Amino acid sequence: MATSDLPFGIDFGGSGIKGAPVDLERGDFAGERERIPTPQPSSPEAVAGVLAELLGRFPESQGPVGVTVPGVVRHGVVHSAANIDPAWLGSDADALFTEATGRDVHVVNDADAAGLAEVRYGAARGRQGLVIVTTLGTGIGSALVHDGVLVPNSELGHLEIDGHVAEKRAANSVRENQKLSWEQWAERLTTYYRTLEKLFSPDLFVVGGGVSKKAASFLPLLELDTEIVPATLRNKAGIVGASLYAVEGAALEARQGVAEGAGV
Repeated sequence: MATSDLPFGIDFGGSGIKGAPVDLERGDFAGERERIPTPQPSSPEAVAGVLAELLGRFPESQGPVGVTVPGVVRHGVVHSAANIDPAWLGSDADALFTEATGRDVHVVNDADAAGLAEVRYGAARGRQGLVIVTTLGTGIGSALVHDGVLVPNSELGHLEIDGHVAEKRAANSVRENQKLSWEQWAERLTTYYRTLEKLFSPDLFVVGGGVSKKAASFLPLLELDTEIVPATLRNKAGIVGASLYAVEGAALEARQGVAEGAGV
């Protein structure tokens, strides 16, 4: 595939919007990553302007574009905005970004993008069955991938466990804010992952987020029946997964739409 035809991945975060062309054969960037600070407020229109500017830095890029969004996304429409500007609620991000950039743009939940990348290229590569990828950060993001197929928008950080929202007790931000020791945090994580075991009987847990770099400090302390491993793509996962979704996930949605329209 010519460089100009490669998909382009964009990771929309709270402080920065980062993007790069991606070689899907290698699961890695095909050029230098560029970063632009996230506008404040980060309304859909403001972010669309940044995406156009970012893509303008890669004039040779003509492939489809995938963009992560920290919210529930169904058919390109954003349905939750817990950690982003409320103006995102109900916005057709696919249509807005496509019009603003003149490119074929497809939006995907940020944790789902990371999950796709880890299953295809990272810690869960070659694994069959149900893989649950969790990102431990400000909250807890999650992705369910069964035999390589994404089940989108799982939002397992919002489960209520023992009367508490899971991410309000077990996210990495809680560990930092409450100055929990690794052992104290591991107790909370054990409760969380045991609940996921009961609900889903997964074959593998993958733990992402920045704290995954310190996995040796807490993963061995967890008492689980399911194998649990740290993510390997780390800060590349969002961009790589978004570009993968732009090519494969969007095509799957289009086929499903055709089937629904035909009454299948």
